Amino acid sequence: MPERANLVARVPGSGGGESLLLLCHTDTVLADADEWQLDPWSGEVRDGELWGRGALDMKGQVAAEAVAIASLAREGFEPAGELVFAACADEEVGQAFGLPWLCEQHPDAVRTDYALNEGAGERMELFGRVFYLCSSAEKMSSPFRLLVHGRAGHASVPGIADNALVKAAPLIERLADYRPDLQLGPETAAMIEAVAGQPLDAYQALELARTTDRAAAELLEPLLSFTVSPTVITASERRNVIPHLCEIVVDCRLLPGQQQTEVEPVLRELLGEGDFDFEWIEGWGGTRSELGTPLWNAVESFVSNVEPEATLLPVCVAGFTDSHWLREAFGTVAYGFFPTKTMDPQLASRLIHSADERIAVADLELAVECFRHAAVEVTGGR
Repeated sequence: MPERANLVARVPGSGGGESLLLLCHTDTVLADADEWQLDPWSGEVRDGELWGRGALDMKGQVAAEAVAIASLAREGFEPAGELVFAACADEEVGQAFGLPWLCEQHPDAVRTDYALNEGAGERMELFGRVFYLCSSAEKMSSPFRLLVHGRAGHASVPGIADNALVKAAPLIERLADYRPDLQLGPETAAMIEAVAGQPLDAYQALELARTTDRAAAELLEPLLSFTVSPTVITASERRNVIPHLCEIVVDCRLLPGQQQTEVEPVLRELLGEGDFDFEWIEGWGGTRSELGTPLWNAVESFVSNVEPEATLLPVCVAGFTDSHWLREAFGTVAYGFFPTKTMDPQLASRLIHSADERIAVADLELAVECFRHAAVEVTGGR
């Protein structure tokens, strides 16, 4: 679509090297100006911070990646493998105008050995040590729908009807109260061992985090199980009509490698018998990339240069990103890394998709350095 254009630029390789894609998306979620201290579309810089919707998610990274590849090209950078930049039109809405369209319609434009995308990069102090997070996996976005059936009637005579909205209430409560069994994936096990200094099972790790480090607990908890969050409910369109049908949409995130067929029986047992239908809406993501690759080594060496005492920490993304399209289509090794060290990471996480979103200009400069470093290290350029 002309109004949802994608941009792909490249510095061609001389041959023999590995290719790297700097990936980003240009779309953002909406912003209500009444909730903001500044105009969310102003891009105003105040006290060393750039304000505006998308500053963190992820126009800041768009700008840093674009500056990195453009500055390298202007300096006559000659990679052995190709260096590619892709600014994609559609990630937040998910209507297949962005990277999935490129993978299907123009695969040669975005097929690379490695990719850097959004997903992590925060500097965090956990248990008195400094870490930079780098995501190598992501959970599957796997929402489902419950259709609760009843019988319509006039709201002034509730006894003659069977209110589907009322029947939905205990189902919502069961979902909200549910705590799945905990389990460790390879990324989370590696993260726990790096932070704690020893292997721990999921329950030990969560208990340790909850009792000693709130930030660690917030990071860890959603990575130990699939999650369910009822978010949308639709019933009667009229105040005086008792609904015969109530639709509940539940945001569900599965662990990497976990399948809907594995989780559905657990959810059906939780919900119990009732006059409702259960159906999955979609299933995107849930992929992972191995560690210890040339791209991992490049990110690790950058962190070491910036802060020698810091450790690069593998994490799984509790949400999902566009990286899974590359992994699924081409087997690309994709990581999420956008280094930030100035803003408190807990504050930043609360500003994403929220009012007063902003980013430190110093972190934009840091990210440009990172992407330039990764480009040279991975592609074998000079």
